Amino acid sequence: MAHIASLNSSVYTSLKYAEYTSRPTTPAGWLDLADSDGVAVGNVREFPSMGTPANIVNVPVYGQKTSSQVQGQADAPSLEITVNYVAEDMTAFHDLIDGAPKVFRFMMTAAAVTEADSTGQATLATDNTEFYFTGKVEAILVNPALTDATTATITLSAQTDFVGPATLAAA
Repeated sequence: MAHIASLNSSVYTSLKYAEYTSRPTTPAGWLDLADSDGVAVGNVREFPSMGTPANIVNVPVYGQKTSSQVQGQADAPSLEITVNYVAEDMTAFHDLIDGAPKVFRFMMTAAAVTEADSTGQATLATDNTEFYFTGKVEAILVNPALTDATTATITLSAQTDFVGPATLAAA
């Protein structure tokens, strides 16, 4: 797999979602779902940390100055995305707070991405790293600002484990 292999910013990071039909079993299956009917979340300012959190639990022990750490159940990470709020772009997105699961693809790239060639096949102009998960749009909070752009915080809940990092190598 040709993941991002150098130190740089993920300037072209993107998030796409599609309707959930069934859980794919391979990264290619996730890619097909995200590309077939996928809709990009636009005007993103900040992405959350992505991946599986540590499954470590701190356990206080009587008489010790520090807690012990034991293996436990990992909690799903908080997935809050901050976007520049453009009402025309966000109107349909507000309708996604319906409790229906969606398939999400989080892609990190250091250069622009071309996602389909003339035959509709997915192609990439650069190496990338992708994570996939099934989740729900739980809330959208609009953050008015007097001195900066109005933003919105989109809260997602992860309903499955993260698949990835996976890569569709540059074509």
